[in-house]
Amino acid sequence: MLQSLTSNSCVRLIQSNKSAWYFLFLVLGYIVYLIFGAVVFSSVELPYEDLRRQELRTAKRQFLQENECLSEERLEEFLEKALEASNYGVSILNNASSNWNWDFTSALFFASTVLTTTGYGHTAPLSGGGKAFCIIYSVIGIPFTLLFLTAVVQRIMVFSTRRPIMYVHMHWGLSKPLVAIVHAVLLAMVAVACFFLIPAAIFSALEKDWNFLESFYFCFISLSTIGLGDYVPGEAFNQRFRELYKVGITVYLLLGLIAMLVVLETFCELQQLKTLRKMFYLKKEKPQDRLAILEHDHLSFSVADHTSTTMLREDKTEPYVAVPELVSPGGDDPMIR
Repeated sequence: MLQSLTSNSCVRLIQSNKSAWYFLFLVLGYIVYLIFGAVVFSSVELPYEDLRRQELRTAKRQFLQENECLSEERLEEFLEKALEASNYGVSILNNASSNWNWDFTSALFFASTVLTTTGYGHTAPLSGGGKAFCIIYSVIGIPFTLLFLTAVVQRIMVFSTRRPIMYVHMHWGLSKPLVAIVHAVLLAMVAVACFFLIPAAIFSALEKDWNFLESFYFCFISLSTIGLGDYVPGEAFNQRFRELYKVGITVYLLLGLIAMLVVLETFCELQQLKTLRKMFYLKKEKPQDRLAILEHDHLSFSVADHTSTTMLREDKTEPYVAVPELVSPGGDDPMIR
C-alpha cells in the first residue's frame, strides 16, 4: 500500500513538472553534445597539430644551422614581431605587400562582417581610435542589423512561404501541415544549391589554393556567422578585380544570411517543431486560469468584507453595559448636604 502511494505521488510529481524535466534533459543533452564535439575535434586535429609543430621545429633548426651568424634569440624576436603583425592582418611577405587591408572595399567587407557578427578575425583595427569606433559602431549597428534583417525576412516570408502554402492548401485540397513540410524541404534544397553549392564552385575556380570542399566550408562558416577566418577570399597575391570581388562577397554574405534566416523561419513555423519547442518552454497562464484566480480573489475579498460588515452590525446592536448610579448613603436625608 505504501509503495503504491509513493509511486503514484512520484508519477503525479513528474507529470505536474513535465516541462521542467524536459528542460533538464535538454540541458544535459546539450552538455553531452559539447563534450562529444570536443572529443571528436581533439582526436582528429591533435595529430595534425603535433605534426605541424615538429615540422616548424625542424625548419627552425635547419635555418639556424644554415645561418650560424644569426642567434636563436634574434630569430625569436623577429618571428614574434612578424606574428603579432600577422594577427592584425599585416604580412611582411612580398606577395602580400600589395594588398591593403583598409582601402574602401576592404573596409566595407570588414564592416559587413562586424554588423553580421561573422568576424573572420583576419583584419582588426590597429589604432586606439579604430578600436573605440568599432565598439560604438557595433553597439549601434548590430541591433540595427537585427531590425533590418527581421523586417526583410518578415516581408519575404509572405511571398516565399505563407502564400504558396495557402495557395496549394486551398486549390489542391492537401493537408496544410503536409504542404508546409514539403515546402520547407524544397526551400532548403533551393537555398543550399543557390548559396552553398554554386558559390562553392565559383570560389574554387577563383581561389587558386581552394578546392571544392574548402570553398563549401567557407560558405557554411560564413553564412552560419561562425567566421573562423582560416579561409578569406580575395587575399591572394595579385588578385584580379580585387575591389569588385570584395564588394561581390559582401553582397553575397548579406543575401546568403537573409536566405538562411528565411529557411530557419520557415522550419520554425512548422506545427511539429512548434509542438517540440513547447515541451521545453514554461507553460503560459491560460485565460481560464487567470479568470479563476481573479474570481477566487474576488470571492475572498467579498467574504472578508461580508465578515467585517457583520461584525460591525453585531457591535452596533449589542447593548451597552449598564453602569450603576452612585446613590448617596442617606438617600434624600436633608441632613446630608
